[in-house]
Amino acid sequence: MLNKNRVLVAMSGGVDSSVAITKLNEMGYETIGITLKLWETIDPETKIKKNSHCNSTEAINGAKMICDRLGVHHYTINEIDSFKKYVVDDFTNEYLKGRTPNPCVKCNSYVKWGNLIEQANKFDAYYIATGHYARIEKSSNKTMIKKGVDTLKDQSYMLWHINKDLIDRTLLPIGDLKKEEVRQYAKEKNLETSNIPDSQDLCFVMDGDYRNFLNRFMPEKMEKIEGGEIKSEDGSVVGTHSGFTNYTIGQRKGLGLSNPEPRYVKKINPISNTITVAKKASMFSGVCIAKEINWLVDTPKFPLKAFTKIRYNSLGSMALIEKIDESYLVTFEESQLAITPGQSIVFYNEETLLGGGIIEDSNE
Repeated sequence: MLNKNRVLVAMSGGVDSSVAITKLNEMGYETIGITLKLWETIDPETKIKKNSHCNSTEAINGAKMICDRLGVHHYTINEIDSFKKYVVDDFTNEYLKGRTPNPCVKCNSYVKWGNLIEQANKFDAYYIATGHYARIEKSSNKTMIKKGVDTLKDQSYMLWHINKDLIDRTLLPIGDLKKEEVRQYAKEKNLETSNIPDSQDLCFVMDGDYRNFLNRFMPEKMEKIEGGEIKSEDGSVVGTHSGFTNYTIGQRKGLGLSNPEPRYVKKINPISNTITVAKKASMFSGVCIAKEINWLVDTPKFPLKAFTKIRYNSLGSMALIEKIDESYLVTFEESQLAITPGQSIVFYNEETLLGGGIIEDSNE
């Protein structure tokens, strides 16, 4: 029988997870801190191994100091193989297909929730907890994920892919707080991590440049990718590109084109090794196809109307969702800019996260 008062808390060494475990302690839970070692890379100049941003030596030490302050155990678990399999390999393969992935989504579902639950079972802990800005709410014997109170920091978009059976075993202690409140709480408690800045980049892309990462991680495959033609929507050649993996949908800068009106990357075709550019007005689309849908609520009836986001920082729009065989046709009430294959499409009923999927293509 798992202990419902025991919580395994994921700790990145930042202020959010530090506040999460401190608040749980105050609530009377028996907490255990755990840091997942996810990635390391070789510095090309010094040839020294470096951990990723979220499990650097400083981050691990920060997590340990918080746990020491609280008088609770802290463990560091090596999950590099799991992270490579589910996150990095998927990330690189998607770019080779001319798509733009959301690695944090796969990391949350496979590496964090999957491995944390496995570790929690070993510790006889019923709950796991993270420092995500989202909320867990129970109603009518159902447990749902809701948006975080802080609309600017809400991270529910990144949680659509987790196993819905694990929601009941999840605690999100800071979802009711705004970022400034989290910082203030940390300062009031004199937490050692109170002033650590937020990480802005992908944790495993150390210099923030995914192109450099691709070249270092799979040089043999990247060497085979050659430059090709940049075309306009009418098929005419308007320039050349340096390799399709260097571009993303919606990109405007770095195209090497001279036009009175800016051009944006509209399509990437790795098979023909071409990139199609268009004016901004042509970058809007009212429909798209989505696959790999994961529902975090009881499977809804279709057609379904839901508030829909096509990227983390998009404003979103109401949309009609229709199931067609194994795919879903999503028709937006307001046309969306630069719908990008590989990105997550996420559905809400007001504050409740219904689920999400992967954008397969814009259907226009």
